[in-house]
This record gives sequence, structure tokens and C-alpha cells, in this order.
Amino acid sequence: MSTEILAEKRSSYQTDDLSDVQEPITSAPPEVRQIIERVLEIEKDKLYMKSPRYISDDILKIIKEAII
Repeated sequence: MSTEILAEKRSSYQTDDLSDVQEPITSAPPEVRQIIERVLEIEKDKLYMKSPRYISDDILKIIKEAII
């Protein structure tokens, strides 16, 4: 019988530094970074909801506003 606890097992991919996770955002052009920040903000605003609604519509609206 194995006594290994799954939660303590390290992930198989190499993420020694959390800045690696943020790298695609920090290296993105300002326009893309603005879209990402706005999308993250609306997602954060909807976290309290039991079943968030219309998030896809909100994301589409953000992208359309950025393009036009």
C-alpha cells in the first residue's frame, strides 16, 4: 500500500519561479495586456456568483472595443 500523498507530489513541468507564469502577460503588447487585465477584472467581479452569467458576452465586448 502506497503512503504517498498526492498533494505533495510536484508537478511534472518546470515552474521554479512564479514570474514564468506571468511572463506571457508581462511580455504582451500594451493593447493585449489591457485586454487581459480587463478580462481578469470582470472574472474577479463575477467570482462571488454561484453561476456567473454572460462572461463570454463581456469578454467579446472587451475584444470588440479594443479592435474598433
